[in-house]
Amino acid sequence: MSQLILPKVFIIGESKIDSVGLQQLLNHLSVPAWKSDADTDVEKLLEVYGRACYKSFDVILNPNLTRVRKHNDEYIKNIIEKGDGSVLEHGMINFFFADVSRVFTHELVRHRVGTAISQESLRFVRLTDLNWYAPICIQEDVQAMEIFSRTLNSLSQLQKDLADLYNIDNMSFEKKKELTSAFRRLAPDGLATNIGWSANIRTIRHVLEMRTNPSAEEEIRLVFSQVGKLMRERYKTLFDDYETEIVNGIDWYKTKHRKV
Repeated sequence: MSQLILPKVFIIGESKIDSVGLQQLLNHLSVPAWKSDADTDVEKLLEVYGRACYKSFDVILNPNLTRVRKHNDEYIKNIIEKGDGSVLEHGMINFFFADVSRVFTHELVRHRVGTAISQESLRFVRLTDLNWYAPICIQEDVQAMEIFSRTLNSLSQLQKDLADLYNIDNMSFEKKKELTSAFRRLAPDGLATNIGWSANIRTIRHVLEMRTNPSAEEEIRLVFSQVGKLMRERYKTLFDDYETEIVNGIDWYKTKHRKV
């Protein structure tokens, strides 16, 4: 039987510092003792790349400088306020979006710049029970929910009937793949699936504001409101400038620093 589910967001990776390589760079730049008080490697990396642009690890490197910002948080906040968005592209976060619909993934893949995407292949993964997410306007109507549930159960049974018709379990993998690809044509955009999405900080900031906007599609708003919560918890300095407003039960993330 198919069932109603909610989309889920996981962080499974992030950019990491190679401490040996970084120390070699600092030695080369004649600032071997430089340290950062960044809370994460991502924030430290962005600081390194930013300081490299202006040789602002220390005043001794650039005669134009009379002072440098000492702390990672003030340095990152200054980058964001100035709109130096290119520096933010060096930090990558690896997400996994589970139990999201193909409605969601069709929206997500429009954001291609600064991303990597790996989606569950329904050419290889045979469908059985088609789980699904129902928008609030459907959940609020008992009859609409009954129609959704009945239809998804019927489509789930259709996948099983086709598999039985062809006795697919006793076929070669190549034939299974061919038939699995054919059967998926009768699956709806609303079925639950999985997708991996990696993006740099600049892109995440852009998509976060675009896709939690009240004008965005509901499910992608729901997913990116979860992304925003995780980002503010894990990378406070990089997302501290965002304000939130609850619209239709979902957080809308906005910042005056939209240009980055």
